[in-house]
This record gives sequence, C-alpha cells and structure tokens, in this order.
Amino acid sequence: MKASEIRAKWLAFFESKGHHVEPSASLVPHNDPSLLWINAGMAPLKPYFDGRVKPDNPRIANSQKCIRTNDIENVGKTRRHHTFFEMLGNFSIGDYFKEEVITWAWEFLTSKEWIGFDPSLLYVTVHPDDEEAYRLWNEKIGVPADHIVKTEDNFWDIGEGPCGPCTEIFYDRGESYGDPNDPENYPSGENERYLEVWNLVFSQYNHNKDGSYTPLPNKNIDTGAGLERFASILQNVESNFDTDLFMPIIEETSRIAGIPYKSNPELDVAFKVIADHVRTVAFAVGDGVLPSNEGRGYVIRRLLRRAVRYGKMLGVERPFMVELVKTVGDVMGVYYPEVVEKREFIEKVIKNEEERFHETLTDGLAILSEMAAAAKKEGRSQISGPEAFKLYDTYGFPFDLTEDYASEHGLTVDREGFDASMQEQRDRARAARQESESMKVQGGPLAEFTTKSEFVGYNELVTNANVLAIILDDELVEEAAAGATVQVILDRTPFYAESGGQVSDNGTLTASDLKTVVTGVKKAPHGQHVHMVKVEAGTLRSGSTLEATVDRSEREELIKNHTATHLLHRALKDVLGEHVNQAGSLVESERLRFDFTQLGSIQPEELAEIERRVNEQIWKGTPVVIEQKSIDDAKAMGAMALFGEKYGDVVRVVQVGRYSIELCGGCHVSNTSEIGLFKLISESGIGSGVRRIEAVTGRHAYEYMEQQLDVLKQAAGLLKSNINDVPKRVEAMFAREKELARENESLNAKLSSIEAGQLTDQIRTIAGVSVLTAAVNANSMDALRTTADELKSKLPSAIVVLGAVHEDKVNFVVSVAPELVKQGFHAGKMIKEIAAVAGGGGGGRPDMAQAGGKNADKLQDALALVEQLVSSQAGV
Repeated sequence: MKASEIRAKWLAFFESKGHHVEPSASLVPHNDPSLLWINAGMAPLKPYFDGRVKPDNPRIANSQKCIRTNDIENVGKTRRHHTFFEMLGNFSIGDYFKEEVITWAWEFLTSKEWIGFDPSLLYVTVHPDDEEAYRLWNEKIGVPADHIVKTEDNFWDIGEGPCGPCTEIFYDRGESYGDPNDPENYPSGENERYLEVWNLVFSQYNHNKDGSYTPLPNKNIDTGAGLERFASILQNVESNFDTDLFMPIIEETSRIAGIPYKSNPELDVAFKVIADHVRTVAFAVGDGVLPSNEGRGYVIRRLLRRAVRYGKMLGVERPFMVELVKTVGDVMGVYYPEVVEKREFIEKVIKNEEERFHETLTDGLAILSEMAAAAKKEGRSQISGPEAFKLYDTYGFPFDLTEDYASEHGLTVDREGFDASMQEQRDRARAARQESESMKVQGGPLAEFTTKSEFVGYNELVTNANVLAIILDDELVEEAAAGATVQVILDRTPFYAESGGQVSDNGTLTASDLKTVVTGVKKAPHGQHVHMVKVEAGTLRSGSTLEATVDRSEREELIKNHTATHLLHRALKDVLGEHVNQAGSLVESERLRFDFTQLGSIQPEELAEIERRVNEQIWKGTPVVIEQKSIDDAKAMGAMALFGEKYGDVVRVVQVGRYSIELCGGCHVSNTSEIGLFKLISESGIGSGVRRIEAVTGRHAYEYMEQQLDVLKQAAGLLKSNINDVPKRVEAMFAREKELARENESLNAKLSSIEAGQLTDQIRTIAGVSVLTAAVNANSMDALRTTADELKSKLPSAIVVLGAVHEDKVNFVVSVAPELVKQGFHAGKMIKEIAAVAGGGGGGRPDMAQAGGKNADKLQDALALVEQLVSSQAGV
C-alpha cells in the first residue's frame, strides 16, 4: 500500500466517524512563541486544547507535517529516526473519550477495508493505574492479557497544563527484527521488533502549578501515528527509508553519486541522511524559513550542511541537494502542493546555501589548521573538545573529519570534551523547550461563556448594544463601578478585535449615567469580541443597554493602511518576484509595517517602482469589492492566502480590481482613492531572508513629506542655495573636499620627507646594527608609514622604529632592512612587545609591522624598550 493511500485511508476513516479533516498547518507555529517548529499533530491545535478557541467541530483529524531535531545524530543509523515526518492524528475536544477512540483504533488497524493488520501481531501498553483502558482492550476489544503490557511510562505530561495516561499500539515485525535474548525485546522496550504505530493520549487531568493533578472539566483525546512506520509495515520493507516516501530520493542521490544504494553499510547511512534532510529543508523553505545563524534558520542551515558533508562521503564535491528538490515534490506533492508550487524558490535558496557552505568548508579547514599549529606550539598533542565542537557547531565539521585531519598532523582530539560540549548544548535546548512547552490551563469564565455576539463593525461604527457579560479579576460579575478595568462582551459590537495584523478599535461605551473607554478588543474562545474597558463614570451593569462607538478618525486612518498592505503585497510580487510572501504585518492608524520573504537586498530603483505601483492603484480610484466565497471558489479566483493563517469553508475575499485578491477578515476602504497617498519611510532586513517595509498613507504621508521638505529647506539655507540647486552645491563641496585632501596628503608627504631627513642624524648602533628610534608628528597611521618609508629609503640597512601620538592614543611602525631579516630580526615580534608597553597590540611581517596603543603617555617607555629587543634578537 502506497504511503499516499495510507494517508488517504486515515483521513477518510475518521471523516466517516464525523471528524473535520484539518489541512496540515505550516511547519512554522502561528501565534505560538513556545515552539520552534510544529513538532506533533496536536501542536497547531493547541488553542482548541487549552480552551482559547472552540472548534466548530470537536472531532478533528489531520496528517500534519512535523520537524523534530532532538535526535539528529540517530538519523540514518536507525530504521525510524527522522527530522521531518508526517504525524497522522485524530482528536476529540471534549467530545468522545477512551471507549470510542480505542474501538475506532482497533477497527482501523484490523479491518480489511482499511489497514488489515493481523490482530495477533498487535500489542498494546497501558498505564498501571488506567484500569478503564485495560478493561476496554481486554474485555471489549478482546486483546488477550499477554498482549497487554502495563508500564509507568504511559503517562503524557509536559508540565503545567492538560495531561493524562496513554495507550500505545505496537506491531510485531517478527523474530528476524529482534534478539530473543535482549532484555529490551518486548512492546515498549528499546528494540526493532515491536514497532510502535499509534499512541492514544487521554487528556483527563490538569497538571497544576503546585505539582498536583486535578480532573479537567473537558476531557480530550490526542492521538498520533507515524505515516512512515505504517508504510514500512504495509510495504514489507526493512526500514522507513526503504518505503516509497524515501526510495525515489535515495535512487536519485545514487544516480548523482554513481554509487549503488545498499552496497556499503556506511555509505547507506549517507544516503538516508541526505534523503531525510532534503525533505526537511525543502518543506521548511517552502514554509518561509531561510538558512541563517539563529532560530529555525540555523536548524535548516545545519541540516543542509550535514547533508552536504554526507554527500562528500559519497564522492559528490559539487552542490547536489538542489537537484533532489524535484524528486521531493514528485513524492510529496500529492498532499503538499507547496513543495511543487514553490520549487523554483526552494531550489534557489538551497543552491545559494550549498555554494556558500563549500566556501565555508575551506574556511573551516583554515581554522582547523591554525588550531593544530597552536596545539603544537603550546606543546599539546591534542585538539581540545571545545575547539572541535566549535568547528562542528560553527563550520559544520563532523567530529570524524576533525579527527582525521588531526591524525594526519600527529594529533588526537579530545572526544570526551567534545561530547561534554555537545551535551551542554542539548541541555540548554531541552531546558528552553521545557520552560516554554507547557500549555495553558483550561477553564475560566471566557472558556465557559457560549452566548453568541454579533460583529457589525464592517458597516457600522455606532450601535446600540446590550451587555452580556462583565468579567473582573477572571470572574463574572453583575456590575463594575467607576475606576474598575473589566472585560465586557456585548450582544452586538462595532469594535474590530485584533487579528490578521490589524490592531483593534478604540472608542467608548456610554449611557445616560455611564462613561467608559474601550482600550482594546480581543477574541474569546467561542469567537465573541471581548472589550477591555475602563469605567470612568457611573456604573456598568450586566444586561443594560448602551451605545458602542468606535473612534471614527482612527478607523478611517487604519483602513487606508490595511488596504495599502494588500496593494504593497502585490507590488512586491510584481517587482521582486512571486517568491515574495508575507511573513508578518502590523496595521495601525498612524502607519503600516509589512514583513516579507526576500533573498538579498532591494535596490533603490526597485523600491521606487514598488512605491509608484501602489500609488498608481490609488490614483486609479479602483473599487474595493468584499465578498463571502467558498474556499474552493476563492482559490479558483487566485486569492492569496496569508502565511500561517487558517481558513474555514467560507472565506472573506477582498478584491481590488484585477490587481489584488486576498483572503482577509480585516477592514478596508471602499475605493483606493480614499487612501490618498502612499509613501515608503523605511526598508531593512530583520533576519536572514526576511525584510521589512514601513510606510504611511493619507494625512500621515503628507506630514512625512512635509517633514522631509523642511529638512531639504534647512540644508538649502546652510548651503546658501535654493532647493533645486542643493545637489549641485553638495557635489561641489565633495569635489572641494577631495581636492583639499589631496593637497593635505601632498603637504604631509613633504613634511615627512623633511622630518625623515632631520631624523637620520639620530641613528645609533646597537649590537652592531644601525637603529633609529624616534617620536614623530603624524596625524594618522598612513602618515606614520609614509615617514617610515622615507627613512627606509635613506637608511637601507637599518631598523627603524617610530611612534606618534594622535587623539590620546599612540601608533607605532617598525621597519627592518631585508639583510637584517635574514639575520633573524623580526619587525612583527618586535612591535608586539613595544605596543604592549603602551597598552596595545599588533603585528606584521618580518620586514614591516604596525600597532596601536591606548596609553599615549607610555610612548617614550615603549621606544626605550627597542634597545633591549634588538639586543635580544641579535642574540647578545
């Protein structure tokens, strides 16, 4: 059975059980700073589990792409470790529980219509205290007692938040996969025979801050099954890597390398690592992650470089990962079209990174060479552990490559120290994960409040409304007096709740004896708009009627900026390329901020063209049409879906003529002419492959341009010119500055020559060598070197040491004649010790060296050391 068939059967089975099939979320967590990657099927569903959002259907199923890198060293060496994998899941948010999920799991696994496993080859594990799960397996399903294992490990708990026992299902692959004498050779043991295929988690407790456990008000089901493992069993192959998910990639790698797969066990590891890592990198780049030196980008860079190193083991010395992207798309594109649609961009990113790494390898070898030389100089026979780890972590050097190089130079490498450094990094990563992975506690008045509230703010900015609920200090109250800050839910509201980058509205809630200020609005778990309200006068009462009024001026400015972001998004794609995708935005009344994916910088002329295109759409006065459409119809229209957002079956389509079509729930102008003017105020890089544009519109754009004009007027005044002539006057000033600089250099050269002529009288003999030391006037290192060169020409067989004070610091130059270099005199070594006297350092060649020092008052002391240094190098 093909992997694509297994995935399709999973989704079809749970759809038949009333589940909503949730499409795979992006690998980049959306609005979840606690996760680096989506690492499990339930990760994108956390808002449902912790009660922040209530799903339309409490039964959910998915096939979720995931990344985990905590066991990266095992990838390719075991049958089933991966960095990228697909987790099949079914979930219940307060709906069905143990009996249903266990019954369905058995049906799916053993029914001929679905997977058709032999029941006698299935084993299950349960927590010792979970008698209900044991009874269901044994009495209802009929799993014999000798196929049920009780183990304390069967409890899912990641800290504060929902947790509970779990039951795991294992498939017996047969005696050929395990050693019968191995004490771990049993279901849930560390072995290859009993393969875990499905984990059913029963979230029935809350792990409290004090470490205690209490029953959850809503019990949930969270399950996960590995698609790759299912495929290995159903395709009857030795490992996950031998399935149709990996073999096409391995076969293409084999063709590139000219080496057959399964001809050498060590090389087979390389094939597997490359196949795994190229899937991870391709999918991550497709979801907007670009290689960098931090965060997700660092993970991708590390994986790609690791794959390139294994490519070298196969004899591939050129960029080759880029050639595997098409194969990844061929295998995975059936369910994940993004790796096909974004193939050109993914290939470009991977190719650039591969080429860069080949250069980095050369740099790494140079660093390793320096480390080896330093070790020998210090009398060490070993490269230290931290040094080897730096090479591994910074330059992508595997330990064995460092070890091989060291061996060639008669050195060893401290393996224990390397392992200790590696463990320190793992501990830091694990601590960071544990600190941030706990979920919020369920419950609270907002989680339980289900009365519907209507948003009317697309068309109304003032409306009468009834107060449905008042929440003070996380408790429902009947009223709130002046001075209180509370959360309020209305039966209808014109206030937009913060979402999609657009900030919430501000305004007031008023009645005859009541005055309040609305300072922000967010969405409750059941979708109602929750108003943050400060009661300024009177008493706010539940059930009362009041007037809800949005600050009209702020809203009118805000909608100009929001529609402008849509125009900007399209203009960026038109000018820079379709690879540009939104990576974040902020829409306020004063300005807009737009983050987007882009490799490399943007040229000034490109920015000018982007700005011109946006303004062109504004000047055209195009109507902005907003319609509700089915998601399929919207996609057929070519509507852009924003990165990381989730959409229902019916979506809101915002269309600006034929120029821009996006799915958006925000507020917009009715005609582009209302925006008035669009002006870019800044463009910058905010991370590897992500850039940011800030802009203003309407009144704020006019004010910005007026400020710029004022600056230009001030410049014209200082230049005693009119505005139009400012560029010419500035050019003339630059030309005059260059001319003066040339004159200054010429005069300094003449002064240096004169001073050099006067200094030749001060030459003396030390240890039989002609030596000149002097403190001179030189306002830069260049000027000091010029004087030294003059003296060098006048004293061709001498050592010249000069020092000069400039701005409370001191510069030094040492020149040694060629014939004296042959005798063992070394300018670089000499200047290092001279500069040290003045609190500085430097170095250089044997014939010429320069240095600087912090303590200008030590100049004479430093020059006094020359006699001793010359005598020492002369061997006197």
